[in-house]
Amino acid sequence: MFGFGKKERTQKAQNAEESPNPRARTSQRSRGSLFAKLFSLGPDTEQFYEDLEDMLIEADLGPRFAAELVDELSGLAKKQRLKNEDDLRSALVELLRGSVKTDGLSPESGSLNCFLVLGVNGVGKTTSIAKLAHFYKSRGYDKGIVLAAGDTFRAAAVEQLQTHGERLGVRCVRQNTGSDSGAVIFDGLNSAASRGEELVIADTAGRLHNKAHLVKELQKVDKIVRSKVEAGNYKKILVIDATTGQNGLQQAQVFHEALGIDGIILSKYDSTAKGGLAVSISRQLGIPFLFLGTGERYDDFHVFNPDQFIQDLVERIG
Repeated sequence: MFGFGKKERTQKAQNAEESPNPRARTSQRSRGSLFAKLFSLGPDTEQFYEDLEDMLIEADLGPRFAAELVDELSGLAKKQRLKNEDDLRSALVELLRGSVKTDGLSPESGSLNCFLVLGVNGVGKTTSIAKLAHFYKSRGYDKGIVLAAGDTFRAAAVEQLQTHGERLGVRCVRQNTGSDSGAVIFDGLNSAASRGEELVIADTAGRLHNKAHLVKELQKVDKIVRSKVEAGNYKKILVIDATTGQNGLQQAQVFHEALGIDGIILSKYDSTAKGGLAVSISRQLGIPFLFLGTGERYDDFHVFNPDQFIQDLVERIG
């Protein structure tokens, strides 16, 4: 009972990871009542677990993690004699919840703080910086917020951050396009310290096509920030686009290996994003999630609630 071909499924997961499009292996099913149809197969069948694994891959958890998760669910079902849809669904929710890490993010009062925001071009990094500034300002943070336009390689990024600063009533430190990114952030930290402002939110470049150059540039910026800000007041925050699937995991690996990421903002979390990559990133890299960006407005930005997130993920599965 509850047994199935674990070896075959493990090999299948490996093959799927080698495939350029793991989703191509999922069967064509109606999404309307998919989860209910799956459970109607009965938990005694191998087909039940095969279909569940496909659904988890389709939800962006990744082939290897999906196979591990189904193995864990099968073992739990056998041990606890789970036999109905509600019990199995609850067990799946608990297993997913146990893989997600979260954390709070608050500036330390009385001293200079720096939130260095990272991410590849196109993930919504600059917009997330503006939302982050609005989040603290709207909650009464009155210690002074400064934006540092450190993505100097993109003229649009500098202008965009300047515009957000004007709309929010937040000072923005910038230089001309092509200026040294580290110099902009250095100036931002120095000017904030001299004015008694306590939070600098700094943008950075995100040209991942040249990984070696990007890593070298970010490590230089990291060294500058560490020379100006106490370790406990310095947080490196990565922005991941929720619609990028497992590519988001690869981005997290690159930035985490280069700098050590303290937390993640999951952007563009809308009806098209299943969000499973957040679970696989948290499980594989141990990075906590901080906020969800759900729209274009400044208020479309929410503290990451892991319980609600997992409930939504399971609902989105089918």
